[in-house]
This record gives sequence, C-alpha cells and structure tokens, in this order.
Amino acid sequence: MFQSVINFFESIDPILAALLATTFTWGLTAFGASFVFFFKNMNRVVLDGMLGFTGGVMIAASFWSLLAPAIEMSKGDGFEKVIPAAVGFALGALFIFGLDKVLPHMHINFKETEGIKSPWQRTTLLVLAITLHNIPEGLAVGVLFGGVAAGIPEASIAGAVTLAIGIGIQNFPEGIAVSMPLRRMGMSRMRSFMYGQSSALVEPIAGVLGAIAVTFFTPLLPYALAFAAGAMIFVVVEEVIPETQQDKNTDIATLGLIGGFIVMMVLDVALG
Repeated sequence: MFQSVINFFESIDPILAALLATTFTWGLTAFGASFVFFFKNMNRVVLDGMLGFTGGVMIAASFWSLLAPAIEMSKGDGFEKVIPAAVGFALGALFIFGLDKVLPHMHINFKETEGIKSPWQRTTLLVLAITLHNIPEGLAVGVLFGGVAAGIPEASIAGAVTLAIGIGIQNFPEGIAVSMPLRRMGMSRMRSFMYGQSSALVEPIAGVLGAIAVTFFTPLLPYALAFAAGAMIFVVVEEVIPETQQDKNTDIATLGLIGGFIVMMVLDVALG
C-alpha cells in the first residue's frame, strides 16, 4: 500500500504533492478534534502522554528527516559541510522565538499567556498557540517535496511522504489538545471542533510556500531543511515538553516522548 502511495505522489507535480500531503496532516488534526463529539473531557495523564509522543515524533523527524539530509546534501568537508545545517537550524529556532514573543497565544493549561498583550479571547489565544506549532511542520514537509521538484538526489518522494505520515500521527493528539479544553470551558461541540481543526490549516499554506521557495532557490534546500528542524526543536523544548510537566505526569510524558521518537525513527528508516 505504501508503494502505491509513493507511485501516486511520483505521478503528480511536487507542489501539488506538498499541498496534498499537508492537507493529510491537517486532516489528522481534524480527526483528533472530532473526538470532542464523543467525549467532553480527556484524562490529563492520557493527554500528557500523547503530547509527549508528539514531542518525540518532532525530535526524531528533525534529525532523521531534516538535519541528516541537510548535512548530507551540503558540499565540502568538515566544518564547511555542516555550516548550512548549523545556520539554518539557528535561523529556524530564532524565527519561532520571534513569533513566540510577538504572536499572542495561550498554553493549553490556560494559565500562561505569551506574546504581546491582546484583548483576544482565550479560545483564540489557544488556537494561535497550536498554530505556532504547526508552521514548521508544514514547512518541513513542503521543503522536502520542493527538493524533489528541484531534482536534489538526497530528497525523495518516499522521505517526504514518510515525514508527512509522522507529522500527521503527531497532529492527532494536537487536535484533541485544542478541542477538549474548549469543550470543558462550555463551548459547543461544533465550535470546539472548528477551533481544534483550524489550528492546522496553516500547514498546507506553509507546505506549499516551502515547496515553491526551494523549487526556485535550489541552493536554499539544506538551509530550509535545517530551518524547519530548528523551528520544530524550539517548539518541542519551549512549548510541548513544559506543557507535559504541569500536572506531575513527568514519567508518562517522558515515556510518550520516547515512544514517539521510536515510531518516527522506524518510519523514516524503514520507509524513507
């Protein structure tokens, strides 16, 4: 079945492939958000475990799908070979750092508000927080497809599809993490679902933009891959992991992170 998927993506334009792949990742966010129609509350232990799993997938994807290929496709030896990855990684982290300081957003626990002060409602701030997570994820998938379009040997459809699958898997608990707290606050099931799924709508946009940028500026690919990796690692360390530590479920969250890392590593090595 996986080979059939690869054959399909190989038969279409890589930019369109990036759009379809990131639409898939958005769809799994929407699937997670749809659980609000069946449950009003989510056990915090389960939620922390799933968020830990999300962090593990993002960390593994950052290395196996992004940093390693970025270093491999860079020219030169020694320090010269690793400079594009180092520069891109730093820029990606600084990009999300800047957004984190400017974009108003609220953490899932509804206790911490970051960014510039805003009169926006807590629901909007929560959606913006998860949206912030999803920008580098969509970008990561897009730049890999862009690398295929540019004819870079180290970029493959299989690798891009595998990354999309991993991102989609970890988007599932993110959809739950947005919709469930909103439902618990008294919001209707439909509105909670709409807010939950909308947090990932940025992924197809970021994916297409990333693919287009790399297609037109091929030398940027190592920097772009590392940029996405740096952005994802920043999100994991600054947002995801601290969120899992709020209710003393550290062990569960850590095991979830280890599980997520293993799943993404196996997917990337076995399929990518």
